[in-house]
Amino acid sequence: MPDPEERQVFAGKLGFSETVFVDDPERGVIDIYTPTLRLPFAGHPCVGTAWLLDVPELVTPAGVVGTRLDGEFSWIEARAEWAPPRTLRQYATAAEVDDLPVPPPGEWIYAWAWEDEAAGRVRARAFPGRGDGIEEDEATGAAAILLTDRLGRALNITQGAGSQILTAPQPGGWVEVGGRVLLER
Repeated sequence: MPDPEERQVFAGKLGFSETVFVDDPERGVIDIYTPTLRLPFAGHPCVGTAWLLDVPELVTPAGVVGTRLDGEFSWIEARAEWAPPRTLRQYATAAEVDDLPVPPPGEWIYAWAWEDEAAGRVRARAFPGRGDGIEEDEATGAAAILLTDRLGRALNITQGAGSQILTAPQPGGWVEVGGRVLLER
């Protein structure tokens, strides 16, 4: 399915937060779509695709994403400026984040609070606000990269119903993000 318009229609029909089209599995060339738009980069789809393809890098419209597999975790390395814009909104407690209602469409919000600041543990929820049927995103690596870049430290993020996202700033403005991947059939 090489046509971008066909890909967009197909991604809309699938209704996932993101859909990845693999253009060249040996070189890791990918193209990412939400139900309503094409993304130059998205974190958790890259983590999953890195695991699936087991290649040293992924080539996205935003740039080349480094990848590695480490035991039970799949990792990518990307730049914060590749992430689409999000509002990072801090709350006082993890319970406040848990109790948030889904906001009306309009603004992409990454709600977060420290669970244990000294340990770098964060509770987060992501609300894309696009009005495309995705009210809450279970795992958003791009938002985790933005938060890591802003805070300048490694994080262990519990997002959504229980996704675990690990991050760490790297030299030269890079941020590493990783998580576990499960293949569902």
